[in-house]
Amino acid sequence: MACSIESPQASVVPEATPRSYLGFDRNIYPGDAAFPILRKTFVFTSYWLSPPPGEKTNTWLGKREFLRSLGFGFLVLYCGRESGEFKNEAAAKRSGTQDAKNAVAAAKSEGFASGTIIFLDIEEGGRLPANYHAYLGVWFEELTRAGYHPGVYCSGMPVKEEPGVTITTADDIRNGAASRDVTIWAYNDFCPPSPGCAFSQNPPPPSSSGIGYAAVWQFAQSPRRKEFTAHCPAKYAPDGNCYSPGDIAHSWFLDVNTATSPDPSGGAK
Repeated sequence: MACSIESPQASVVPEATPRSYLGFDRNIYPGDAAFPILRKTFVFTSYWLSPPPGEKTNTWLGKREFLRSLGFGFLVLYCGRESGEFKNEAAAKRSGTQDAKNAVAAAKSEGFASGTIIFLDIEEGGRLPANYHAYLGVWFEELTRAGYHPGVYCSGMPVKEEPGVTITTADDIRNGAASRDVTIWAYNDFCPPSPGCAFSQNPPPPSSSGIGYAAVWQFAQSPRRKEFTAHCPAKYAPDGNCYSPGDIAHSWFLDVNTATSPDPSGGAK
């Protein structure tokens, strides 16, 4: 009679449930005293390497080690150009090269190690012009050549181009020939999918933004944009801004983000 040998049953180790992490971004540094309070709610913070949009100075410089000592992760940012600045493709490429070099120099000066993701801040929505893609292409190349990883902060909100055709800036960038390896931080404050000015301990994943490949989702902005947030839960302050639960004096309005990592740029290393 044949005997059968049973293989020992393999032990099954349950996969850890993916989770998301809550963070904030803000153009102006809120002051050292703000961060122990903000740390009670957020695990990561933005960090500008250049003056933010509309500003002539950068108030974040020199603060990396202090923020790191409090346990913050980072969203490292550099302000991108507006498409109207590019007269032609050659001008766009020159600007992209220079901006990338400036971003790398600032990152090194601030102590951000090789491999840190630097997010280029793009404020324009919809499909970007060809010259802007030329700008992005050389910016990505120069950043990668210097040992850093390219990312973009951009719109994840659909824009109608013609009947039955919509585009998001995130898709437009990611579908670009030179853009497949870029990390996307998408903004979409439309409710839903945005929960509005909310601070859940288990925030929604970035993929809930509508951009399935997003690593970060900015789901609330200050001040609120009423045309997009009419159906948000009533959690914004009366002045229209979003404030941390610990900020009882409403001193530091901010934007709220969720990410797949507690250190989305890898900047705490």
